[in-house]
Amino acid sequence: MWRILIGRHETVALVLLLVIGAFLSLRTDTFFTWNNLSNISRAFSWIAIAAFGESMIIIIGGIDLSVGAVMALAGLISALCLEAGLLVPLAVIAGLLTGGLVGWVNGTLIGRVRLPPFIVTLGTMSMARGITFGLTGGWPVRNLPQGFRVLGQHDLPLGSLSLPLPVLFMLGLAVLVSLLMGKTVLGNYIYTLASSERALLTSGVNVVQIKVLVYTLCGVLTAIGGLLMTARLGVAAPTAALGYELDIIAAAVIGGTSLFGGEGSILGVLLGAAVMQMLRNGLVLLGFSAYWQTAALGAMILAFILLDHWRRQIK
Repeated sequence: MWRILIGRHETVALVLLLVIGAFLSLRTDTFFTWNNLSNISRAFSWIAIAAFGESMIIIIGGIDLSVGAVMALAGLISALCLEAGLLVPLAVIAGLLTGGLVGWVNGTLIGRVRLPPFIVTLGTMSMARGITFGLTGGWPVRNLPQGFRVLGQHDLPLGSLSLPLPVLFMLGLAVLVSLLMGKTVLGNYIYTLASSERALLTSGVNVVQIKVLVYTLCGVLTAIGGLLMTARLGVAAPTAALGYELDIIAAAVIGGTSLFGGEGSILGVLLGAAVMQMLRNGLVLLGFSAYWQTAALGAMILAFILLDHWRRQIK
């Protein structure tokens, strides 16, 4: 029975989510309130969206360390476009194109030039972060128009309750990416690439094109997350999303995306992002210093990597 349970990607994350939720409900008076749960879901929505793209990259056997910097850069580019007088839709498109461009550069250098993903994305992370500081001189862009801020701040009424708009974006994108991964030929190639790249090449599949496409899609999804984050904050700061690459990779890994490649699901990523944000929220409610959050998250990542390693050995 134990082997069956850990054999499912999402099972451990779901059990952990329920256990943490039950514990915090008993230990605090404010956790299991709609306002707190709404804030948790809003806070992990842009992390989850970026993690959808990160999980695709991990599944093909790669990694993208630039996601946090791309979130900040995409939000900043949109903010600068709005400051210059562009309409909100055009500014949003500019942000999405920025994320897609960084993803395309990553994919081209990794797929066509055959450079190591770790080094390439570490370089583009530094470049993207440096550009955000260079464009603003280190100052944030403020006074974003209401038409843009509504993307991250608006709540849709559900009777006496309300649902954050970013959560709807997250759920919609989760469905689309799940269909891409589970119902298309491209999705099948993505799952196969890490373990059978030679077989795909022998079959005439353009592996390089798939890698470039996956990294580009990750850039676009990361940009969407960055735009929602910027809209929520109402400010585009060069320091935004600093360290978010750890959160995004953690959401994918905790949700069952194997760092060995070839395994993972979008549902698992959603659960992983929820577990991560619930843990952060719980530590705050229990009175722990914010400095302990990173340590707890790092320990959880190591635990899930070890669990994935053990699960592979007992198959």
